Amino acid sequence: MLLLLLGIIFLHLAALVLLFVSTIVSSNIYYTLTHHHYRSVTDSPPPLFFFSLAEWIQAVQAVMILSIIFSCLSLFLFFCQLFTLQKGGRFFLTGTFQILASLFVMSGAIIYTVMSPEWVLGTYSFGYSYILAWVAFPLALISGLIYVILRKRE
Repeated sequence: MLLLLLGIIFLHLAALVLLFVSTIVSSNIYYTLTHHHYRSVTDSPPPLFFFSLAEWIQAVQAVMILSIIFSCLSLFLFFCQLFTLQKGGRFFLTGTFQILASLFVMSGAIIYTVMSPEWVLGTYSFGYSYILAWVAFPLALISGLIYVILRKRE
């Protein structure tokens, strides 16, 4: 049982570290948009996108920060529930917060993916923080689902 708990905590911490790195690092996910030449939305605006470049970047940053907050809260709730939950109880609250964190990181990555053709010229790549965000999504989702299934034993 101890190995299972250590594995779950390790999986959660791995997802959390990837979320921190992909959000904090000033790699191509934000660096390309602010330091290189990009095609402005006002050059050839598509009919459905009425927001400026800065607003889309802020939306991506906001949901990534929300994913970190929810993942940290989930880890804190896991330790609280580990000591206060009755025998046989499930970690529903912890799992819900972790699943929400995974949905937020997925939303941020999707917004960046959809809007990047309008931001970035074809010569630039997405960058490693973008890839880390997509790797953090399934890790957070899997750990959230494990928390929902997990029952507390003696």
